[in-house]
Amino acid sequence: MPFVWRLCSGFSVTACVPRSGLVDGIAWSKLVSKKLSAQGNSSLARTHTHTCHRVRPAEALMTPTRHQLACPICVTDRFVCFVFPVTFDHFQILRAIGKGSFGKVCIVQKRDTEKMYAMKYMNKQQCIERDEVRNVFRELEILQEIEHVFLVNLWYSFQDEEDMFMVVDLLLGGDLRYHLQQNVHFNEDAVKLYLCEMTLALDYLQSQHIIHRDIKPDNILLDEQGHAHLTDFNVATIIKDGERATALAGTKPYMAPEIFQSFVSGGVGYAFEVDWWSLGVTVFEVLRGWRPYEIHASNSVESLMQLFSTVSVQYNSTWPKDLVHLMRKLLTVNPEHRFSSLSHMQTAPYLSEINWDAVYEKKIEAGFVPNKGRLHCDPTFELEEMILESRPLHKKKKRLAKNRSREASKDSQSENDYLQECLEVTTNQTLCLETNQNILMLNLCGMLF
Repeated sequence: MPFVWRLCSGFSVTACVPRSGLVDGIAWSKLVSKKLSAQGNSSLARTHTHTCHRVRPAEALMTPTRHQLACPICVTDRFVCFVFPVTFDHFQILRAIGKGSFGKVCIVQKRDTEKMYAMKYMNKQQCIERDEVRNVFRELEILQEIEHVFLVNLWYSFQDEEDMFMVVDLLLGGDLRYHLQQNVHFNEDAVKLYLCEMTLALDYLQSQHIIHRDIKPDNILLDEQGHAHLTDFNVATIIKDGERATALAGTKPYMAPEIFQSFVSGGVGYAFEVDWWSLGVTVFEVLRGWRPYEIHASNSVESLMQLFSTVSVQYNSTWPKDLVHLMRKLLTVNPEHRFSSLSHMQTAPYLSEINWDAVYEKKIEAGFVPNKGRLHCDPTFELEEMILESRPLHKKKKRLAKNRSREASKDSQSENDYLQECLEVTTNQTLCLETNQNILMLNLCGMLF
């Protein structure tokens, strides 16, 4: 099973066990060595291996080596800390809030901590049929390695017989697409903050060699205070220093020209600059209500190449000159001349007065704060899950229990059938032996008389 270990900083050393008290046989190769602070708290940053966990209370760890699911995750000269896998049963399903080609999303509550999360789940069979297994595992691989204040971060992942699950941060402010569809008018200050927050997110991803490849209003979620968070790494990729990506990936209206160019002519490929183009398209759309280029999914790649070379972007005449200058830098067709880093953005006159530390610490008040009295998602998602879904998530536990019982019954029946066959063979062999013995007796009697 693909899992994710996650350790958060600051759990108590009382949740650890003296190394001297451990029994033999621990799989020490699985240990991740970390340093525990002298004050009695671990200085562990988040750690990933291959399964999910929570740190159990001290009383549950008195004899952790007797627990078949316990696994040591960090070790020092004196202490070993244990974690335990998380499964679907650890969460209470509350309601569905979204869906897409990747699967569905629902709000869940972890039963022991009562903390709320978003749970993204994908049907295994559908992933296989749509040839999306590689994307799912790539997304999981990426999410295991990253954490940032302006990303939607992974907490747990696991699977069962039907689905694969990713449990991530819950952001209740809705995505920018939803608010655009609700005719929300975002003022310039609100969008400027989104731009700065996404700039920091992209700068972080670039430091991790990650190209997101699908930045758009649908994938920017707001928290309850109105701050932006980037989500959905389904088509993201990792490139090493000097490498270039070549795949045609993303959503057409937000894809940079060099992605299409690479597909058409097999050129040198593309790199991190494509995300900054997508950010420019997104900012333009959120400010104006429509995109800078009229592009649809049905447009051919060849027609798009012609479009970029012949059509000029029309900027709003009421926009400040510094804003227009920045947008031109983001929407430059030639990636070599495009703004594509935090340092580039910091040189823009439009952002010259930004306190980037304050942005990172979320100390700048958002220009748009979602209404906390409502759930910012399409209510039909919940109706579809309850009424139309043939295998609703909230009935999964009972459904899987029935399936497992049925399988166990089949196994039991198979074993009974096998035993019955053995009994019949034994009976036949016994009858055959008795017949042979009778014949032998008759022959002996004939010889005597």
